[in-house]
Amino acid sequence: MLIKILIFIALIVMLGSLFRGLIFLVKDQGKTRRTVNALTVRVVAAAALIVLIIVGIKTGAIQPHGLTP
Repeated sequence: MLIKILIFIALIVMLGSLFRGLIFLVKDQGKTRRTVNALTVRVVAAAALIVLIIVGIKTGAIQPHGLTP
C-alpha cells in the first residue's frame, strides 16, 4: 500500500511542478531560472515514478495485466 501512496504523491508532484513551470514561464517571460528549476523537479519526479513502478511490480505490490487474453 505504501508504494501506491508514493506513486500517487509522485504524480501530484509532477502535475504541480508542470503547472508551476507554466506560471513561471508566463510571469517571468524567460528571464529567470524558475521555469527550468520547476521542470527539473518534474523530470526527477518522473524518474522516481518509473523506479517506484518497477519496484512495485518486482515486489508484487502492483499487478500488471496485459491486453491479450
